[in-house]
Amino acid sequence: MKEWLKISCLLCVFGCIREIRPSEPYVTEYLLGPWRNITEQQLTHDVYPVGTYSYLVQLVFVFLITDFLRYKPLIITIGATGVIIWSMLVWTTSVLSLQVLEFFYGTYMAAEVAYYTYIYAKVDKKYYPRVTSHTRAAMFAGKLLSGITSQLMLNLELMNYKQLNYITLGTQIIAMLWAFCLPGVDRSLYFHREQLAITEPQTQLPGEGNLEVVDRQQEVTPKQPGALGLLWLHFRNAYTNPRVVQWSLWYAIGLAGYLQVTYYVQVLWKVIEPEPLIAWNGAVDAVLTALAALCALAAGYLHTGRLRPRTSLLTLALLSAVEGGCVLICCWTHDIYWSYAGFVLFGALYGFTITVASAEVARNLEEESFGLVFGVNTFVALIFQSLLTMIFVTDTGFELDPVGQYTAYAFYFIGAGVLYLISVLIEYFMCRDTDVEKLENSLD
Repeated sequence: MKEWLKISCLLCVFGCIREIRPSEPYVTEYLLGPWRNITEQQLTHDVYPVGTYSYLVQLVFVFLITDFLRYKPLIITIGATGVIIWSMLVWTTSVLSLQVLEFFYGTYMAAEVAYYTYIYAKVDKKYYPRVTSHTRAAMFAGKLLSGITSQLMLNLELMNYKQLNYITLGTQIIAMLWAFCLPGVDRSLYFHREQLAITEPQTQLPGEGNLEVVDRQQEVTPKQPGALGLLWLHFRNAYTNPRVVQWSLWYAIGLAGYLQVTYYVQVLWKVIEPEPLIAWNGAVDAVLTALAALCALAAGYLHTGRLRPRTSLLTLALLSAVEGGCVLICCWTHDIYWSYAGFVLFGALYGFTITVASAEVARNLEEESFGLVFGVNTFVALIFQSLLTMIFVTDTGFELDPVGQYTAYAFYFIGAGVLYLISVLIEYFMCRDTDVEKLENSLD
């Protein structure tokens, strides 16, 4: 087996195992069940927001630490924090322990940047498209297996909501141990770069014999900026490009809304159907994962040389408004199955739109600064998500009920679609006027 493929397979096994978390589709059902003494309001206002804020604060530090420590220690950290999280879910009961758990969940999510960027430091650039598809597919496979497992365990009455956490804890232990098997990384993009050396050949002085050669071999290392200097250079070059800014902003807006919708959807379903005979959360997660994967593949196929940037932006603006409509279906219905359907369709459309946005951002970058740019975009998304939490969820804002929250998220997506539609139209008319002016000048 080729070395790059071997490394890709090792990382994919980790990514797949990590995503096998059958307890996640039912975490709200578990926390509001008889195993813990916590109310829906405490869970929504005092516990879940801690994870959002923790993820935001830790992301910047984790990105720099990931590069400095060269990826592998942070991948091990993902597994270790997973063990801590699900151990606390099983063996603690207080609200304070849940808040501490949410802090670690922020670490768990922030450290994902190591998983996504490790492979680029280990394989040749020509294999980037392949290994990217491998790692994404591995995560989708893990999520799909997780959803199917949780639904089967519950429908066959083999496990309850609490017992699903034992499976998740087991997979996190395996993932942590597997991470130790990953090869170490010798270099990274900023703190441990390869130094390019220019070597002068050996020369022979006049009058000297063949055996008396003076070795004048010298290594001349070109002056390169330091780690922070290179970070700033890549940041400035990326975000002075209007196209990168345009697509990065959409990426951040879309990701923030997606995180918020998926984070609290179980609370919404609990309101629509307080005591379901069978909760189909696991099956919904499985279907959503499969459709999102297919839509992501479709986006890659359609977008490669087939959609112009302005057409892509117009498509995303329209689909963003449709996503808002799907969220309205989730919260304005009293039928839980319609809410499930709206959520699945929302997730599938998001899989398409975020793939197009990611491709456009990457296409407009000049340097190998993908990790930095997507890290910054994710950080901006978390700022937006924190603002959504503060405004609509906690008592510092409107403190809306779940239906009110999701109505607000729906119009958030619709508003984003309208704004980008307006920007496309403005850009179209400006370009048309410019073309007309050039034509008139050429005729003169």
